[in-house]
Amino acid sequence: MPGTEGTAPIEQSERTARTEATQHTGRATVADPPVRVLVIDDERYLAEMIASALRYEGWKTMVAGTADQALTQARDFGPSAIVLDVMLPDTDGFALFAALRAKGVDAPVIFLTARDGTEDRVRGLTIGGDDYVTKPFSLEELIARLRTVMRRAAAAVPRGTGLRVADLMLDEDSREVRRGDRLVELTPTEFELLRFLMRNARTVLSKAQILDRVWNYDFGGNANVVELYISYLRRKIDVDAEPLIHTVRGVGYVLRPPLS
Repeated sequence: MPGTEGTAPIEQSERTARTEATQHTGRATVADPPVRVLVIDDERYLAEMIASALRYEGWKTMVAGTADQALTQARDFGPSAIVLDVMLPDTDGFALFAALRAKGVDAPVIFLTARDGTEDRVRGLTIGGDDYVTKPFSLEELIARLRTVMRRAAAAVPRGTGLRVADLMLDEDSREVRRGDRLVELTPTEFELLRFLMRNARTVLSKAQILDRVWNYDFGGNANVVELYISYLRRKIDVDAEPLIHTVRGVGYVLRPPLS
């Protein structure tokens, strides 16, 4: 298994995947959003060991050692799943779990508990945790449990046609968009762009990805059209309200709910 040299192995694998896709199709394709796991544990060595094992699986990871870090990273990172130690320096894992849910973070959570922490295990499952792993544990077991809870969460997603991020709502059947109580009138292209952003909420999307999915052509097209339509959306979506559409300089755009 690799060490903890950061995200270099992930970046290399992503470049390889894009190259292979181009060779097979003659153009760059956009893969499904990657699995993202947030590891919350103040034992830095253990947290980095878990993160390294998950990166080896091809998953993106981020590590937080405090509740404050976890809340910020959960907002920015948009995890697919969370590994959460019940013992943290500034709070307990159960209080942090409640805070995450209150902020709209609905990713499945696996609690890390002590071997004799029967009460912790029961409490974690009672308040809505998806699973638990007792210390010491094998990384293979943790990965298997993560796969299970993510698969279960995906199967539980309602098959309705509505998308919602904070107070922004989009109905795919009626093509109606609302920001709070305000009806937002969008052109067909603006609607498709917003739908793509909302389906990938909290995920930073490059101009190439947006061009491919919304305009159906690769980065050889005019990327300025993306900037133009993002500006149109901002004028309609974020006017007189807390911004939801953000620019990540040098990378792309992300739609995410406010932290508070």
